[in-house]
Amino acid sequence: MEINKKAYEAYVKEVTPVHKKFPGIIKAFLVGGTICIFGQFVTTLFMNAGLEKEAASAWTTLVLIAASVILTGFNIYPKITKFGGAGALVPITGFANSVVAPAVEFKAEGQVFGIGCKIFTIAGPVILYGILSSWVLGIIAYVLKAFSML
Repeated sequence: MEINKKAYEAYVKEVTPVHKKFPGIIKAFLVGGTICIFGQFVTTLFMNAGLEKEAASAWTTLVLIAASVILTGFNIYPKITKFGGAGALVPITGFANSVVAPAVEFKAEGQVFGIGCKIFTIAGPVILYGILSSWVLGIIAYVLKAFSML
């Protein structure tokens, strides 16, 4: 039993990737920064076309989501996330990727049991707990306002 445990530990050490923190931080900064620069560029384009800032921001969000979905469909966004790590996963583009990636992966299983069942595998918990925490915080804010504490 002890030999198997040592062999397993050696195997885990062999296959576990070693990440260098500083280069990873730099890559995440570059990728996330590039996404943000692109978003700012799109916002500026929309504002120059006559949209108000709020409307331009909403359209920019849609453009970033669409770009992420398209890049995920062509298997480009996973390569970006592999290079940039959290820099590509944290913005809204990463969330869009997390919704689309399972749909692309399981499309061979059909519309219902593949795409329909698996599309929210990754994003589902985020949506669920995001809505739940928003609801709880809303109730707390309502109660605090009712007692003039907020």
